[in-house]
Amino acid sequence: MWTWTPPRLLELAGKSLLRDEDLAIAALENLPTELFPPLFMAAYASGCNETLKAMVQAWPFARLPLGGLVQMPDQRTLQAVLGGLDLLLARKVRPRRWKLRVLDLRNTSQNFWSVWSAATTHECLWVGPVAEDSLRMKEPLGPLVVFIDLCLRHKALDEVFAHLISWATKRRKSLQLCCKKVTIFRMPIQNIKKVLNKVQLDCILEVEVKFTWKLSTLGTFASYLGQMTNLQRLVLSHIHEPSKEERQQITKFTSQLLQLHHLRKLHMDSPTFLVGCLDQMLRCLKAPLETLSITHCRLTELDLACLSQCLSISQLKELALNGVKLTSFSLKHLQVLLDTVAATLQDLELEYCDLSDAHLEAILPAVSRCHQLRAFSIRGNPLSMAIVGRLLHQTTRLRRLSLEVYPAPLESYDSRGTIHLGRLAQAQAELREILKDLGRSRTIWLSTGSCPRCGSNVVCVSVPLTHPINGLTS
Repeated sequence: MWTWTPPRLLELAGKSLLRDEDLAIAALENLPTELFPPLFMAAYASGCNETLKAMVQAWPFARLPLGGLVQMPDQRTLQAVLGGLDLLLARKVRPRRWKLRVLDLRNTSQNFWSVWSAATTHECLWVGPVAEDSLRMKEPLGPLVVFIDLCLRHKALDEVFAHLISWATKRRKSLQLCCKKVTIFRMPIQNIKKVLNKVQLDCILEVEVKFTWKLSTLGTFASYLGQMTNLQRLVLSHIHEPSKEERQQITKFTSQLLQLHHLRKLHMDSPTFLVGCLDQMLRCLKAPLETLSITHCRLTELDLACLSQCLSISQLKELALNGVKLTSFSLKHLQVLLDTVAATLQDLELEYCDLSDAHLEAILPAVSRCHQLRAFSIRGNPLSMAIVGRLLHQTTRLRRLSLEVYPAPLESYDSRGTIHLGRLAQAQAELREILKDLGRSRTIWLSTGSCPRCGSNVVCVSVPLTHPINGLTS
């Protein structure tokens, strides 16, 4: 049955006030703090840009998380907000209620607006943002900071971003434009350089390159990378294998890693340019990594040996070597690698590595010593029912392990290599019996697909603790 919920008095008051923008602007001087966020939302929804401009100047909080209200404001809204900031920055004497220090245009802080929404209870209006911001007011005032995340998708920046960066560039003496994350898709390197020249590179914490680059392009980008001295996460995808003339570009890239003392997460998909010279990059890592992902490339035995001896992986929490063919050389280096990170490793992915029963048998002792392991995936490897069963026995002692993805055993396929549903069901039943015998609540996933790019089909095999297990119950 549909019921009508009448608007609250606060909502009606905001709409009534906005019917006369001059009146709304005049009322801001004495407007209670808790009414600012709902009135700002109403003014944005109604397109009352003059009111927004005035509200920015009287904003009673340290942070205005505009990106949490709208992922990217339209041109007129942004101009209104920036116009309000201009008027603030031009004043020699601060307004009485001026507390704004940060304009945040990132897609975060949605909770701020939900807490202060007119739909929340009255009690919610007094928690969270007020206490946090009032404490910050005791700190010395610094320059106004504008936070953005850059997503470079096209040949040039869209109109809104271009206007923002141009506005901030002209006001460098009175504000800081801080970009925490840069994601690069399809943008020419010359245009990327123009954008990076206008932001504070030492503010950038994350860089993701999701487009195929030539090694020469990476070499050009490297000079900017070295200036991102606080970078914590770097993701590179599909860097073309270099020609003989391009190989000097590898040094341009690896040498810049020497400047990244805070780099903790390194993801490299198809880094063919590093094959045979991985040690050159590893020697330049200055801080212990938490995440290392090197996927879909042909590492050499020397590469793996250098990786297993690298000092920067001693505190590794996540390791992924998906699509790296580990069967063309001795697995002793992989054993050493796993032993090295056993004390800290939480996530391990060895998917589509051509590992056979013998290979898994060799590394099982090392895996069983990873007592912090939470996620373990070896899908896409041709393994028999016997070795999957052994894996279940070995990993049952890893009490933190909650996500396990194994390949459907070879016995689940017919002679043509096609999954046979009857055989798969039988394999599931056998594995379920093994899990019951182990006497522990557990869920494993069996991957029946073979494509490392588009995602595999998986089936679940679980034994919940609520079911009797060898006479035991929860």
